[in-house]
Amino acid sequence: MFSSLLIANRGEIACRIIRTARAMGIRTVAVYSDADARALHVRQADEAVHIGPSPARESYLVGERIIAAAKVSGAEAIHPGYGFLSENADFAEAVIAAGLIWVGPDPASIRAMGLKDAAKKLMQAAGVPVTPGYMGDDQSEARLQAEADAIGYPVLIKAVAGGGGKGMRRVDSAADFADALASCRREAAASFGNDTVLIEKYVLSPRHIEVQVFGDAHGNVVHLFERDCSLQRRHQKVIEEAPAPGMDEATREAICAAAVRAAKAVDYKGAGTIEFIADASEGLRADRIWFMEMNTRLQVEHPVTEEITGVDLVEWQLRVAAGEELPKRQDELSINGWAMEARLYAEDPAKGFLPATGMLGPHTQLRGYARIDTGVERGDSVSPFYDPMIAKVIATGADRAMAIQDLRETLEGVVTYPLRNNAAFLCRLLEREEFAKGTVDTGFIAAKLDELTQPAPPSQAVLDAVATALAAQTGGDEASDALFGTTLRRFRSPWNCAVGFRVNTEAQLGVVVNDGERSYRGQLGDGTAGIAHWSEGDGVLAADRGSAWLFTIGTPRGSFAGGLADGAILSPMPGKIIAVEVSAGQAVTKGQKLLTLEAMKMEHTLTAPFDGTVAELLAVPGGQVQVEALLVRIEAAEQ
Repeated sequence: MFSSLLIANRGEIACRIIRTARAMGIRTVAVYSDADARALHVRQADEAVHIGPSPARESYLVGERIIAAAKVSGAEAIHPGYGFLSENADFAEAVIAAGLIWVGPDPASIRAMGLKDAAKKLMQAAGVPVTPGYMGDDQSEARLQAEADAIGYPVLIKAVAGGGGKGMRRVDSAADFADALASCRREAAASFGNDTVLIEKYVLSPRHIEVQVFGDAHGNVVHLFERDCSLQRRHQKVIEEAPAPGMDEATREAICAAAVRAAKAVDYKGAGTIEFIADASEGLRADRIWFMEMNTRLQVEHPVTEEITGVDLVEWQLRVAAGEELPKRQDELSINGWAMEARLYAEDPAKGFLPATGMLGPHTQLRGYARIDTGVERGDSVSPFYDPMIAKVIATGADRAMAIQDLRETLEGVVTYPLRNNAAFLCRLLEREEFAKGTVDTGFIAAKLDELTQPAPPSQAVLDAVATALAAQTGGDEASDALFGTTLRRFRSPWNCAVGFRVNTEAQLGVVVNDGERSYRGQLGDGTAGIAHWSEGDGVLAADRGSAWLFTIGTPRGSFAGGLADGAILSPMPGKIIAVEVSAGQAVTKGQKLLTLEAMKMEHTLTAPFDGTVAELLAVPGGQVQVEALLVRIEAAEQ
């Protein structure tokens, strides 16, 4: 076993690898960009090496700098984590050529499975079922359109070098194909440097089932059972679980055997995942499950497999890279219990899941009955340069119901204020009857998006707790006066101390509070009913069911939600303008596409908030913009 390891990654996965390496007595070396100089993975590693400016293309994606960092630090091996250079065969070859140990599959295996069209052909030859579609060399728009027409809509356009939901578009009609193809190619070129695509038939009731496989240099290949990753948004996984609900033993045996055949077809070594798409319209059946692609790396969702098998997959990676045999045979592996993972992101579901950036405030809490894999802690910041993941929350139970309960309770207690997060959205998903039954498919979130993302108002219990806390927070005579019904002029008489007054009944003492946007009335009581709350300046921060609000006394002085009401379209984050679809003076309708912004490796479409005219247009294709920069201003049509 080697004694030192460089992790060519950042954030959560770097911290995850460091944890196992430290337990194995291996010295760890972190790499970092300017933005990550004080990051958690840098603080946790035994040594850290600076590799460049904040943009990933100038640091984490520069293989030469990673290898140079390994040399200068004396590291013997390099673990790529996931993302960045983890599936780059040229980088893997360069690592090996430099005399270092590559913790991953052989470069030839990465190449064989790296392009989706070539991989599907290889799988067909190995007897692995694949989805019908077009994987030809003719990449002209006319040919691709013709093939899509022949397959029949809906179809899925996929970048052959894609992954992580990028470079993928569903197309429901021939009229939409050209725009979807252009957008898909732009995103693929930006993310992977390759805009070649394939066309697949889109399965109308699809479930995403994947199998964890592991191989070594001694010819051994095993599977560690399946995961269900069907809860997705824009092809990115949101909640994953293992095993898959509704999977019977015969179907499990068939799909896992197919995954092992796929791995053996490319002489696979290390951790890999075979992804399948299942037509779940009649339940999970072996003859309705097809190969999609192979990820030649450790997956983001690998913890759920670890939890049900008791295997540390990172430890297995390190041992296999060191030349050891797999620690267990297939007959020594079994499923024990149920595990479920939710991806906690810094984003605002109510605003189209726009990524959020900023610091995790002093009241940040991530704890509960679950395993928390994270790359940040209280006081750290989420940068605009990388994926805005805060943590992976993994719950384990004796059965699925217990796992759901523990995951939901943990997410309900999440606080990251003032940084926005998607915890309330995740809680709503877990509460859905369809999810409890295990019948959701990959289109579920899109179909129920409005219901799932509508901001929940604070409950009366929260308002009562806040009112009581604010009364106590005023201190001394002021708090006493509030409870006994005396006007507090200092706060412009916000207290209404006889709400619901009735003769011969107990008076209800109340107070008007606001969260910066709306006013509410809370009742004063003897306690705060177990609602989590903290003093924050002149206000009170309260958290409940995954949401957080900062309340102050009285009515709001102004709105935090700027922009849309007056037709001003502001940039939600720093980024680059990819396309502008309108011109000054043009009439637009509500929901019409105005422009496309590229940020955090994803394309974001900004639309008109109401019918009107483009009164001002400042966005220019190719231009870089900062957060809250005015891009377009729409003047409302006369009613």
